[in-house]
Amino acid sequence: MEDEVERRQIEQILELDDEELQIEEVEGLAESSDDDRDATGVPSIDKFTFNTDLTSLHSYLGEVDDTHHSFAFWEGGAILNLPLFYLEGVVLFPGATLPLRVIQPNFVAAVNRALTQADAPYTMGVVRVYRDSDDGRLRLAKIGTTAEIRQFRSLEDGTINVVTRGQQRFRLRRRWIDAEGAPCGEIQIIDEDVPLRTPRDAYAKLIPFSNLQSQQMLSLNASSRKDGNEENNSEANSEESFENELSQTEKRIHQSAIGACYESDRTDESTNSDDNNKLSESDIQSGSLCRNDSSFMGSSPSKHEKQIRNAGLGSIAHKVARRRSHLSCTVSRAFWPYWVYRMYDSYCLAQKAAVMWKQIVGIPSMDGFVKKPDLLSFYIASKIPISEPTRQELLEIDGISYRLRREIELLERLDRIRCKICQNLLARRRDMLVMSSDGPLGAFVNPHGFVHEVMTFYKANGLSLRGRPAKEFSWFPGYAWTIINCASCETHMGWLFTATNEKLKPKSFWGIRSCQVTDEMR
Repeated sequence: MEDEVERRQIEQILELDDEELQIEEVEGLAESSDDDRDATGVPSIDKFTFNTDLTSLHSYLGEVDDTHHSFAFWEGGAILNLPLFYLEGVVLFPGATLPLRVIQPNFVAAVNRALTQADAPYTMGVVRVYRDSDDGRLRLAKIGTTAEIRQFRSLEDGTINVVTRGQQRFRLRRRWIDAEGAPCGEIQIIDEDVPLRTPRDAYAKLIPFSNLQSQQMLSLNASSRKDGNEENNSEANSEESFENELSQTEKRIHQSAIGACYESDRTDESTNSDDNNKLSESDIQSGSLCRNDSSFMGSSPSKHEKQIRNAGLGSIAHKVARRRSHLSCTVSRAFWPYWVYRMYDSYCLAQKAAVMWKQIVGIPSMDGFVKKPDLLSFYIASKIPISEPTRQELLEIDGISYRLRREIELLERLDRIRCKICQNLLARRRDMLVMSSDGPLGAFVNPHGFVHEVMTFYKANGLSLRGRPAKEFSWFPGYAWTIINCASCETHMGWLFTATNEKLKPKSFWGIRSCQVTDEMR
């Protein structure tokens, strides 16, 4: 079935090539794509005729053969020896597609080794290379991603065309050159965490502060009548023992959380009955708490959030749990405020990130990712139009919740695309365009073997054209490409793509290299 679908897509590509028209002059095309937008400025879907599935085939590489190999998934902490592939200007994430045209002899040897090795067949490690801002020397990132070779074809001139897919993150432990000249390395697979979900009892009804005081007084009186001062001393010692186990920062967090809980209780007690304030188990399981508060990231007291973010929840939560088992009368004091849990609930964060991504990109739908926060975090990281160093930062973040929180922060800031060299304004978020089923940003390789991560836009500003349109080796079937430079500093920023077929919409669009944009997005 998949072969039949691919065959039809190849036929569509051939039809586009057969129906070429005379390419129009490219001057003045910066505003020509406005015809493909509706009155609100949103891309008009009914005028969009390009089949985005064709782009993800990377048909410009020519015929490639499927490996038909069952790929292995390595356990976290596993240590492997793999051939390495160094890329400048590109960050590979798990789940992302990476096409390669391998020309250099050392990397040809690396690919050949990956195709024939027994321990990890069809697998190599991809590591980002960058220039040190201080001395200009090339450096290797410490975190990379394993790449599985899905398709390849060896050519007569000794080069290899390859289509790979990112699989697992790893840490580069050491590297060397083997006898054939292939770069190799010892890597350790990173043990990924599981998505964090808010504990079911985190939203249990807290005892109102006035009731707690009464209960404590009754408990103390009863203890006095029964055991005299012995019970009071025991509870006091338990309280003091718990406090002594906490660091100064943890003590402040604990007391702050208790105060926030009791303050909330006093408010609830004055406005609602106990039954109305109690959350049902079905509400917790259905995730309605996440859906009903779309602004939970910013609704909590900033003082509390900073304290918890700096200290972490793990150690104090463990100590609080131990204390709960000894002090039943003060069990409610062990609960964090609900907004604390939701700040790090992977599913709440995934839903918020998916909604923001949908608003920014429009398509494709993110519904399937909401229940898989780990996959969503890597998907957004691989597609968000940000600079190369920031993308590497996302790759190096350990923890799904922390990666999603950082991505939400970036999405909130994302508005303008600027040149890295001169800060020239190039495009805006609302002009983003999806020209591939993989998303608004994808990796492509040119005939010389250079890989470019390109983000696509309906409209761009501050760019100048260099040369004339060319149809050969086009990444988007049916479009010709023209090199574009920053009009201010003349840095190579990407390409203008113009339709060679009158049936294609949009008529033109811009592809901007992600490695040439700045982190300043406002």
